[in-house]
Amino acid sequence: MSKKIKPLADRVLIKEEDEKKGGETKSGIFIPETVGKDNSTHRGEVLAVGEGKYDDGKLIPVSVSVGDTVLFQWGDKLTIDDEEYWVVGESNILAIIK
Repeated sequence: MSKKIKPLADRVLIKEEDEKKGGETKSGIFIPETVGKDNSTHRGEVLAVGEGKYDDGKLIPVSVSVGDTVLFQWGDKLTIDDEEYWVVGESNILAIIK
């Protein structure tokens, strides 16, 4: 990404990982291409985070960091330099994958 993007408040910039298109798991379970097509949960890498949000005059920082892999729902999809990214509010991040 050639442009610098700094999300505001408690928003997070995420690059979604490529979806797997069917195949077989390591344990030998076959997953058809149609599984997960309509799933609204996404997985991606955090590229930038906002400073956080204010609650009763105190700044509450965002709990994810650049480089974290997260599961998320909802958000605004944007295209920058022919690459797709998501801007997601922290409340729409479901989990950090360690």
